[in-house]
Amino acid sequence: TGSVPMRGQGSGFIVSPDGYIITNAHVVDHADEVHVRLTDRREFKAKVIGADKESDIALLKINAKNLPTVKIGNSRDVKVGEWVVAIGSPYGFENSVTAGIVSAKGRVLDGLPIASTYRIMDFIQTDAVINPGNSGGPLVNTRGQVIGINSAIASETGTYVGYGFAIPSNLARTVASQLIADGRVHRAILGLSIRDAEEDDAAYVGEKQIRGGGVQDYSGADRPGRRGG
Repeated sequence: TGSVPMRGQGSGFIVSPDGYIITNAHVVDHADEVHVRLTDRREFKAKVIGADKESDIALLKINAKNLPTVKIGNSRDVKVGEWVVAIGSPYGFENSVTAGIVSAKGRVLDGLPIASTYRIMDFIQTDAVINPGNSGGPLVNTRGQVIGINSAIASETGTYVGYGFAIPSNLARTVASQLIADGRVHRAILGLSIRDAEEDDAAYVGEKQIRGGGVQDYSGADRPGRRGG
């Protein structure tokens, strides 16, 4: 007996008129074929240019021209408390839009769909409703700029309970440019284990208060070029 094909669904957004599309790596993970349906109902078979598990970003390419594109914003300018809109296809409901606010930046999140030793943990937290099928879709500010990629939720049920997380657009832009150039992402690894600064650290350096982080452990390369990302 033959196995029944498994299907998955996610979202994405077009970043170039000639058909480059950004989505999540976990959306296309283990996929034999990837198909893209545009808002004008056209469908294309997509090529996966590259998928970076550490950032959970994938870049697709479809054979098309003169496509409308999104405007990519600067995620460093995002402010806690500002309004944002999440766009995607939760449960197959195409082009669904939900609104919320940014409640935090730089969130660390464990238990991701794709986990990696060197995964990047710098999420934008929002209460805009994100559900299965939203992954890879854009998080947009009130100026219509994409400032994040909707990627994960914190939930014991697998559905939205108030906490959604998006990958910053600046990271997505950097990863996508490297995937276009080389099909992979190059990283330098220091091998540092960082912890938050504590009260004892302030006393150690002769200060009353201290903020920031400290190096807890070092296990990196002893010379440049020893290990590539």
